[in-house]
Amino acid sequence: MPDFLTAEDIETLPKPKVRAHPEQRTDVLVIGAGPTGLACAIEAQKIGLRVIILDKGCLVNSLYHYPPNMLFFTTPELLEIGEIPFTTARQKPTREEALEYYRKVSEHYHLDIRQYEWVKTVNGEDGNFSITATDRAGRPHDYQTRKVIVSTGYYDLANQLCIPGEDLPKVSHYYGDAHPYYDTDVLVIGGKNSAAIAALDLWRHGARVTLVYRGTQLHHHVKYWIKPDLENRIKGNEIEAYFNSTVQEIGVDHVVINTPRGPLRLKNDFVLALIGYHPDYDFLRSMGIELSPDQHRPVCDPVSLESNVAGIYVAGVIVSGSRTNEIFIENGRFHGKQIAEDLRIKLRPGSHSG
Repeated sequence: MPDFLTAEDIETLPKPKVRAHPEQRTDVLVIGAGPTGLACAIEAQKIGLRVIILDKGCLVNSLYHYPPNMLFFTTPELLEIGEIPFTTARQKPTREEALEYYRKVSEHYHLDIRQYEWVKTVNGEDGNFSITATDRAGRPHDYQTRKVIVSTGYYDLANQLCIPGEDLPKVSHYYGDAHPYYDTDVLVIGGKNSAAIAALDLWRHGARVTLVYRGTQLHHHVKYWIKPDLENRIKGNEIEAYFNSTVQEIGVDHVVINTPRGPLRLKNDFVLALIGYHPDYDFLRSMGIELSPDQHRPVCDPVSLESNVAGIYVAGVIVSGSRTNEIFIENGRFHGKQIAEDLRIKLRPGSHSG
């Protein structure tokens, strides 16, 4: 008899039971290491629970991808989590200051953050969930947890124009730095804060800027100190603007705009389609979370934020569905306390839940 096993022999052997490594088991697993996800982890830790945080990017990944010189609209105390003061000499903190603040908070609470692990599947039931994530090398990582908190934000998925040419390399749904656009023809699509800020920044750094917006005027959500600045640039013909207009087509060296006076073809080098972002609805549905038909809001308890799937909670901007202007860091950071209070009741000794 041969002293080695053939491929057929191996197939007949009983498969070993795969168990999560102790470091892969936890009471609560938070998906998303943004400010709200961090706040949720902190509050769960405060009541004595073991917490692991997974994020497909870096710590506060969305903030990291904001324009380098960005100033927050809000004051620093409204960005605070975990009762850690956010100190700055400025009235409005910078992106760099915010990144440093959230790093320090994470260090202070010794948060177990697994960066660059993209959650692919969430299976199981309340008290016994199995989660699979993949790292940047494509290697799988399996976790077991009693409860799940989904705080995945919305910045990773840009709203699409769904027009010819949107996939050209010159088109971006994100704005970073003005320098690469110097002395070029740039079309900015949108009429809210992101588009307004980009248009002004581009103009101030030597780009020839055209703004296109489907509304009759700049959106009323544009901040009060930005709106008049842009309106004055438009009145002075320093920035060209087309309202009640949409982009019909993007070409290699041109764009076609539908205006109230008919189609208009413009010379163009770059397009910034800053028309907003949305949560990953498919991922939420894959876990069994129901979404409202009109605004795609996850079905959840308004107090505990537990979704229709027992043991899975939602937090942060995803709670508002497509109405992403309703929840920001300022109010989403309190979701951790709401969820932790429910976890404290359901995971206390003798509780039947989990």
